[in-house]
Amino acid sequence: MADTKREIERKYESSESGLPDLTGVAGVAAVIDKGVAHLDATYYDTHDERLAASSITLRRRTGGSDAGWHLKFPVAPGVRDEIRAPLSDTVPRTLAALVRSRVRDAELLPLVRLRSDRDVRHLVDADGTLLAEASVDAVRAERLGADTEVQWTEIEVELADGADPAVLDKIDKRLRRAGVRPSGSASKLARALAETAPKKKRRPKPAKAPVTAGDHVLAYVRAQRDAIVALDPAVRRDEYDSVHRMRVATRRMRSAFRSFRKVLDRTVTDPIGEELKWLAGELGVDRDQEVLTERLTAALDELPRTLLAGPVRTRLRTWSHARSSGSRRRLIAVLDGKRYLELLTALDALVADPPLLKAAAGQPEKTVAKAVGKDFAALAGLIEQALTLPPSQDRDLALHEARKKAKRTRYSAEAAVPALGDPARTLLKSMKALQGLLGDHQDSVMAREALRELARQAQAAGESSFTYGVLYGREERRAADDEARLPAAWTAIKETTTV
Repeated sequence: MADTKREIERKYESSESGLPDLTGVAGVAAVIDKGVAHLDATYYDTHDERLAASSITLRRRTGGSDAGWHLKFPVAPGVRDEIRAPLSDTVPRTLAALVRSRVRDAELLPLVRLRSDRDVRHLVDADGTLLAEASVDAVRAERLGADTEVQWTEIEVELADGADPAVLDKIDKRLRRAGVRPSGSASKLARALAETAPKKKRRPKPAKAPVTAGDHVLAYVRAQRDAIVALDPAVRRDEYDSVHRMRVATRRMRSAFRSFRKVLDRTVTDPIGEELKWLAGELGVDRDQEVLTERLTAALDELPRTLLAGPVRTRLRTWSHARSSGSRRRLIAVLDGKRYLELLTALDALVADPPLLKAAAGQPEKTVAKAVGKDFAALAGLIEQALTLPPSQDRDLALHEARKKAKRTRYSAEAAVPALGDPARTLLKSMKALQGLLGDHQDSVMAREALRELARQAQAAGESSFTYGVLYGREERRAADDEARLPAAWTAIKETTTV
């Protein structure tokens, strides 16, 4: 069984003088010598170091107080989430699954062994509460399978669980005054890999700034590919909003394929787009139902008790549960499946060898702007058509189509920001607001359909349908308000759009 810990730490170069005296750092009442721990860690990765390329570390460590398997994901500079599993001879399946989107079918191999003698100090406050752990680590790093070993000494300061991160800033000031400087490597493994790498091994070239229209479109597509891969572990761990964010990344990429079809060859991108649509569908199996249930529950919470007739909340829960597919297990099976891995491989191939058309070599100010302008023109046609219709199901459908086009225009404007600057930013902001307005209207349409179904079920069970009618009326009024706001909102958008 794996557990997670947020690790906040800073690393420093160490001189022969070792750890400076930290007594007297603001808030630190005492520095307690905890002795020397002998740590032996073997780091695993693919032969081409795919985990290291994403600043992810997977190790098996003995010694110290937390022997076992540790998988670390970067969160921010100096911050990582460490997922732990009990000590075993092979990589735990729970951890292997969390790196599958990067490892794919490659084998996880032991690449580096680090042995450290860790001289530990506990920094405590006046009540004896641990604030941070400071240590001097004498490290020996060996690249396995090669006759290469390096040694160095570093200082590591790790924040204690629940402690104020500001204590690290105070310790940092003391260390800098003593002449101690931050480490040039983000982690021990990064330093070990760099210093034991074969001399002829090629390092990846730094990404060049986008120049052509193709450069800008590919940068956006690459960012969505990276987001899908990076969100995979979060989705598996059921982290808040991770499923939604991965779904959005698939939509952004599909939208880019359509909007910039003059830049990327659709004979290549269309099949990938269909697979992205499939993945988005799998990710959204229960998401739409959850959003609808949350809306209806919030509406119930706003009603006075005098308007609640019958077991309304119980019926809503029963209805929602019946419509839920229990997709959690199914989603994990999708992420473990061959089709998903083949999609990731196809995305890698697309980014590595993009199917660029002639327009890709053009100036982004023209090519990208033209694509965004075309999306906006299509949106304008849908909005203006919808505004000519009387309130009806046809108008609801027209506004729903306009909502989808507003989302596509938003994504194309988002992709265009690096190339077009403020005009694209202005359009992006407008599209977010318009999408919100049209999205609320569509949510109201869906909520009214659900309320009709709930009312029918209640009547069939001999329950009062009064409350569902009250909620229906409120949703109807909310949709009417959205429709009333739309003409002025659209006029303002047209006046400020210059793309």
